[in-house]
Amino acid sequence: MRRYKITLEYDGTPFVGWQRQENGPSIQAAVEAAITGFSGETVNLFGAGRTDAGVHALGQVAHFDLEKDCKADTVRDALNYHLKPNPIAVIAAEETDTEFHARFDATKRHYMYRLTNRRAPLTLDANRAWLVHPLLDADRMHEAAQHLVGRHDFSTFRSSQCQAKSPVKTLDAISVRRVGEEIEVTAQARSFLHHQVRSFVGTLERVGVGKWRPKDVADALKSKDRAVCGPMAPACGLYLVRVDYDATTPSECARST
Repeated sequence: MRRYKITLEYDGTPFVGWQRQENGPSIQAAVEAAITGFSGETVNLFGAGRTDAGVHALGQVAHFDLEKDCKADTVRDALNYHLKPNPIAVIAAEETDTEFHARFDATKRHYMYRLTNRRAPLTLDANRAWLVHPLLDADRMHEAAQHLVGRHDFSTFRSSQCQAKSPVKTLDAISVRRVGEEIEVTAQARSFLHHQVRSFVGTLERVGVGKWRPKDVADALKSKDRAVCGPMAPACGLYLVRVDYDATTPSECARST
C-alpha cells in the first residue's frame, strides 16, 4: 500500500463543496472518480479542508492510498487527464509516509478573501470575487480585524451548523490591504470554524463602508452572539490558499491537539 499527497487547485463554482454529497457534484467525488479512472481502484480521499459550495482553492491538500505502484508524476498527470473537463487541477503529487494525514497533520491553513471595490460589474472575476460598490476604507478594516487575533470564543462568527466541538479557536493573523480596486483579506490559523472567515469579511465590510466602528468588531466578538455578526460574505470570494505541515511533528501528536 502506498500513500500519495496531492495539492489541488479548483474553481468551486459548479460544486456543492469539497465533501461528497448526494445533492450534487463535489470536488472529493470528482477526484476519487479520477483516481479510479487511472488505477482501477476505489479509494477514499481525505482533504485538509472541507471548503463550502462556491469556495475556491489554490492549494488544497489531500491524500489517498493505492495498491498500485505509481510514480508521483504519473499520478499527477493521470489525475489531470481523468479530471477533464472539471475545473480541478492537481498541481503537485508526492508519495508520503503512510502515517501522514492531510487533515489531522495540518499545522496551519491560509485563506484569502477577495473583494472588488468598483461600480462596474465583474466579467473575468465573476464568481471569483465579491463585488462591493461603496468605497471601502481598507485601513479601517485592517484596524478592526486586529481585534480578532488571538485565542477567543468565536461564537459570534460561527455558523449555526458548525460541527466543531468548541467555538474557541486561535487566529494567528488577519490582514486587510488594498491593491488598486481589489481588497484582500488574508487569515491564518491551525483550523477555522464553519463560515468563520466569511463571517469575518462580512463584518469587516460594515466597517469599510462606515456602518461600524473598529471597536464594534471587538464588542461583537465579546458578545459571543451570532445575531450581532455582520452579514456573511458570499462564498465566491473565498480561497483556500495553502496548508502547512510540520515535518518534525509525529502524526499521532498532531491528531491529539
